[in-house]
Amino acid sequence: MAKVTLSVNGRTVSGDCDDRTLLVQFIREKLGLTGTHVGCDTTQCGACVVHMDGKSIKSCSILAVQASGSEITTIEGLSAGGELHPVQAAFKEHHGLQCGFCTPGMVMTAVDMISRHGGALDEATVRHELEGNICRCTGYHNIVKAVLAANAEMHAGRQAAE
Repeated sequence: MAKVTLSVNGRTVSGDCDDRTLLVQFIREKLGLTGTHVGCDTTQCGACVVHMDGKSIKSCSILAVQASGSEITTIEGLSAGGELHPVQAAFKEHHGLQCGFCTPGMVMTAVDMISRHGGALDEATVRHELEGNICRCTGYHNIVKAVLAANAEMHAGRQAAE
């Protein structure tokens, strides 16, 4: 057994787990944060995407002990004061979800993508960067629209100031 200590959604948490426990299992089973989904356990679907130290990762591809000491943000940590994060709001507004299973991973991937590209996103880039996230319901068109809309909203103030 190993002791794992993380900052999850701004809160320090600790727990004991088997050395082989995946980060996604630790998040869901030890912390009770079930918004991070388990889809494939092979890093192909992207349903388990969280942010570790500010970058998106597939939490089924890393052991909890490897993440110890890191800052983790899950889908539950995106909204603030009851307000949806702009990416969450855009997914809702542009119908970027249907069954919702892939949505947490898509949203977390989109937040990281928008952050890394600093407002310079186009449809081709969004589609390329979503390749590691599988959605079986939407056909991606509305997901791409939602990401582009959130990107425009999140960078509107910066572009106006320039």
